[in-house]
Amino acid sequence: MMATQMQGSGVAAMDATGAGWSLDDVVSATGGRTSASGGGFRGICIDSRRLEPGDLFVAIRGDRFDGHDFIAAAVAAGAAGVVADRPPAEPPGVPLIMVADTLAALGDLAAWRRRRMKRLRVLAVTGSSGKTTVKEMCARILARNHAVIRTGGNFNNLVGLPLSLLPVEERHRFAVLEMGMNRPGEIARLTEIADPDIGCINNIQPAHLQGLGDVRGVARAKGELFAGMRDDAVMAVNLDDPLVVEVAARRRMRRVDFGFASGAAVTAGKVRLLEAGGTSFTMRMEGLHFMIRIRATGRHNVANCLAAAAMTLAAGETPEDIAAGLDGFEPFDKRFAICRGPGGVMIVNDAYNANPASMQAALETLRDLAGRSRAAVVVGDMLELGDAGARAHRTVGETVARMGFDFLFAYGGHAADVVDAAVASGLAPERALVCPDREGIVERLRALIEERELGSGDWILVKGSRSMQMEAVADGLTEGD
Repeated sequence: MMATQMQGSGVAAMDATGAGWSLDDVVSATGGRTSASGGGFRGICIDSRRLEPGDLFVAIRGDRFDGHDFIAAAVAAGAAGVVADRPPAEPPGVPLIMVADTLAALGDLAAWRRRRMKRLRVLAVTGSSGKTTVKEMCARILARNHAVIRTGGNFNNLVGLPLSLLPVEERHRFAVLEMGMNRPGEIARLTEIADPDIGCINNIQPAHLQGLGDVRGVARAKGELFAGMRDDAVMAVNLDDPLVVEVAARRRMRRVDFGFASGAAVTAGKVRLLEAGGTSFTMRMEGLHFMIRIRATGRHNVANCLAAAAMTLAAGETPEDIAAGLDGFEPFDKRFAICRGPGGVMIVNDAYNANPASMQAALETLRDLAGRSRAAVVVGDMLELGDAGARAHRTVGETVARMGFDFLFAYGGHAADVVDAAVASGLAPERALVCPDREGIVERLRALIEERELGSGDWILVKGSRSMQMEAVADGLTEGD
């Protein structure tokens, strides 16, 4: 078997992809060498456990496994060919295509297929936060009238994006792709593979600083999308983000601007958070006004709607279809999902991920939702911030105190930074606690509810980076209720 998760990517093993390949196609796409001739393959696969007879097995390397160690298993499962960058211990008995780098070859296969789909238009979105939501919104809009293929989940790196693009067929009119990165050069390579017709940098915020240094490093890395796009492509530009505006100014391309700022082609007003969860707002584009209600909470999700609207407007969709596609949108699980917990308390599960900007947005939304009601904040570490981590977590504590929230529970390596800053900023020490585990947080919150320190109409926000698994707190509170 082969585990295909790449370092820092969160990309899991995926099924075989593609709709038929000849050996000549594979050699042409990858620049590989083979002594075989003729023949073909059902699809492309990187996981020997999921391989179907007739697939081409690409032996990429993961965190803990090397696909070359599973070539024999792949052939035994029915692989019709193998792509490798070092000779296998034993001849595989099927066509062997040797390449310089199998990860690069996987991307080359996806790029080759993309460029042969002449009718296909590719929309690509990157950003420090909201990119998965924007991707899903775009796909929802476009799918009203077209066959659409999109990035699965958040499969947005050098493995996931090619695997998301490889299944494209002639019937597909649009591909909507999400691009993530941890270090310089990744977005440039993804852009080379995807060749986007429309690109969007949703925002540029302090995230992945460990590999990028500072927010300027983030801007340079995210800017690789616009820099790598064709001159006849279109940029969707967030006028609310000065760094995005700065990056976009370096290219002389057609653009569709969006945001709350004056002058945006796609903008919004009358934003209202709904008690039952969700947000309503008025969207304005091409001189038309639309009342829209989404099942996602917060002004930041309205901003995501504007990004998706700008991208699909650039793709040729009508304002009416865009508004209809956005109306009723529901986000992925663990993205500001609201449910009622014990004692009637409202629980916000925003445990999908976290960086300083998304944490700030979540706290602002909680403040608006809670109003004069009581509120507790449960914080897990924000990861990959490098030397900026301690300061970023202290800022969270300061913000919790400044906004007047009633309780704070922090978990992780930076929990003390959050709590110490909150106490120094005025939150009572007995109401700001460092917790050694998530189960302890659940117990303390349940005790507050039983003691009526929190009750019907009050709020609990749960947020942290994905690997902190803070959803365990939200799940623990609702278990049995």
